[in-house]
Amino acid sequence: MASYRLLWLTAVCFLSSAWAEQRKLSPENLLVITAATEETDGFRRFVKTAAQFNYSLKVLGLGEEWKGGDVARTVGGGQKVRWLKEELLKHSEDQQLVVMFVDSYDVILAAGPDELLTRFSSLGHRVVFSAEGFCWPDQRLASKYPQVHSGKRYLNSGGFIGFSSDLAAIVQQWKFRDNDDDQLFYTRIYLDQKQRTRFNMTLDHRSRIFQNLNGAIDEVVLKFERSKVRVRNVAYDTLPVVIHGNGPTKLQLNYLGNYVPTAWTYEHGCGGCDDDLLLLGDRQEEDLPLVFLSVFIEHPTPFMDEFLERLATMNYPKTRIRLFIHNNVVYHEQHIQRFWERHRVLFPDAVLVGPEENLPEEKARTMAIEACQKNPGCGYFFSIDSDVALTNPDTLRILIEENKSVIAPMLSKHGKLWSNFWGALSPDGFYSRSEDYIEIVQGKRVGLWNVPYITQVYLVKGSVLRSKLSQASLFVDEGMDPDMVFCRTIRDQGVFMFVSNRDEFGRLVASTTFNTSRLHPDMWQIFDNPLDWREKYVHENYSKIFEEDSSVVEQPCPDVYWFPAFSEKMCDHLVETMEDYGQWSGGSHKDERLSGGYENVPTVDIHMNQIGFEKEWLKFLKDYIAPVTEKLYPGYYPKAHSIMNFVVRYRPDEQPSLRPHHDSSTFTINIALNRKGVDYQGGGCRFLRYDCKVESPRKGWSFMHPGRLTHYHEGLPTTQGTRYIMVAFVDP
Repeated sequence: MASYRLLWLTAVCFLSSAWAEQRKLSPENLLVITAATEETDGFRRFVKTAAQFNYSLKVLGLGEEWKGGDVARTVGGGQKVRWLKEELLKHSEDQQLVVMFVDSYDVILAAGPDELLTRFSSLGHRVVFSAEGFCWPDQRLASKYPQVHSGKRYLNSGGFIGFSSDLAAIVQQWKFRDNDDDQLFYTRIYLDQKQRTRFNMTLDHRSRIFQNLNGAIDEVVLKFERSKVRVRNVAYDTLPVVIHGNGPTKLQLNYLGNYVPTAWTYEHGCGGCDDDLLLLGDRQEEDLPLVFLSVFIEHPTPFMDEFLERLATMNYPKTRIRLFIHNNVVYHEQHIQRFWERHRVLFPDAVLVGPEENLPEEKARTMAIEACQKNPGCGYFFSIDSDVALTNPDTLRILIEENKSVIAPMLSKHGKLWSNFWGALSPDGFYSRSEDYIEIVQGKRVGLWNVPYITQVYLVKGSVLRSKLSQASLFVDEGMDPDMVFCRTIRDQGVFMFVSNRDEFGRLVASTTFNTSRLHPDMWQIFDNPLDWREKYVHENYSKIFEEDSSVVEQPCPDVYWFPAFSEKMCDHLVETMEDYGQWSGGSHKDERLSGGYENVPTVDIHMNQIGFEKEWLKFLKDYIAPVTEKLYPGYYPKAHSIMNFVVRYRPDEQPSLRPHHDSSTFTINIALNRKGVDYQGGGCRFLRYDCKVESPRKGWSFMHPGRLTHYHEGLPTTQGTRYIMVAFVDP
């Protein structure tokens, strides 16, 4: 019994001495060592986190050839142990130095040296390895591991910490090849009870220091505090210092890295922000990077004229742009032709590839990107698909100034969560919603985000295309869409992709219902693309109607209001659509079935339901006419319902005028579709009760007047040319 008590006291004294020694640890006696042969985006991210927290860092192997095998897919990594063995010889006699070795490409640091050393001291061991839930690379060794009551049981060599003298003694045992497995080497030492006791080794079972993500994704959440963000292990209620995206979890690490490595900028709503901006400032035109701008029109897309026009209005010198357009849609040849006739002088070196070339999309994209790869002067490759509405003319400058290898502006479909990026991937490489995807799309979290997939519009550095991506097939892989191949290839090469929502860039255009069999199919896009429709078809001064003391609304007769409604394009397209349809009713001989008995005085007209535009027109009434009605007729709240919506045609030799009548409506709108004095003479409207005439209607402007009892009116004769008006009897 006495000998047992003496042994127990000796052990307690030894451990107390060890703990006391470790409690004295100082950041000045801490060295972080990592291994990397090339400066990948992951390596640069790791170095930034180390610098942010003021770690002393030593990098082994930079610039050397990697001979350690394909560790992402199989065993290997012994070359790291050889490098560490050589390095620790320098520190083998230093009894105070603490060394932490971690991987770099898939690691971020989440706290500083003081916190790290406090955690290390609290564990009470001289050497601590990270732990995980998988026994790799030899499953047969699983039964030899000591049992644990709580936490992960198996050693992971991606991170460990200890006194340099002990670690030096451990790695001096390495006598194997560079492509032998480093984790197996450390595992065998740990499983040897004599060595485990000699070096006082343990595993970080509960992730107090090291968090390996493989198999533990569900244990990890982001803990948002007032001015910082930490990765928290909710299974063990710990805040790990080292986050390791081992195995297939590197993409999850990229997601976490949007918050953790940037040192607490979340308070300002800036995920992934840094100070590496490439400010263009007031550079001379010739000093700006040369951009290869490639446009891809692979399917019928609405608002093509507007899309192409934005290329010409980008705030970037056209002398520093090389334009490539691949159009795979015959319908859009007319739009390309119009664009080229207007702007060919801006892009003299443009390459236009039309549908007659029958060039598949993936080959067209390869052709475009290879032009940048082969030109040493190409600073950036900017790819944009036809369903992208970049309404911010500074988009290209903004993306260049972010100074990232691959970056996309965040865009989404109006009012929807459909965007041009994915926040996460499923195990089979397809879409998975990340925790903060909705907040990013809705702009509730603003920043620069490291993501696994981007599409439709992105910027790539030419230097990256000529280096890391020079030998890769970027778009072609049988059975995969070009965008999936592109993003997978970039991920495989260790290049980060970013999406920015730090600015408003524009939106995505929906094209699934776009019907090119119509003369002007954009007119039918009021539901799917309401913002684009408004920009194209609503009068530019419409919003001024709602300004205080607005002068844009006129009152030419009692309770008759006059205000801007249609753009010139809407007027023209509506008239052209009606004439293209051609089945004008015959005035007094018209079919009563078309009017449902609501048209007291028949006209030469075509109804909206005849051209399949009625539900779109009712949407216009609800969104644009009803708000005006509520403003101009206070206390009346329109239903914006109408079954009489038609374009009337007046001609001297057909039907020049309209006899006095009441409209079967609560109120009527009457929009002039062409220009008096240019397209026709005469015309106008006279309200008999007030003996008030409106004889000079403006194209695109609407009259609004009460129907039924008070505003008995007539159409004045058209004496020359053809007059067109759009009429709707609202709330009959």
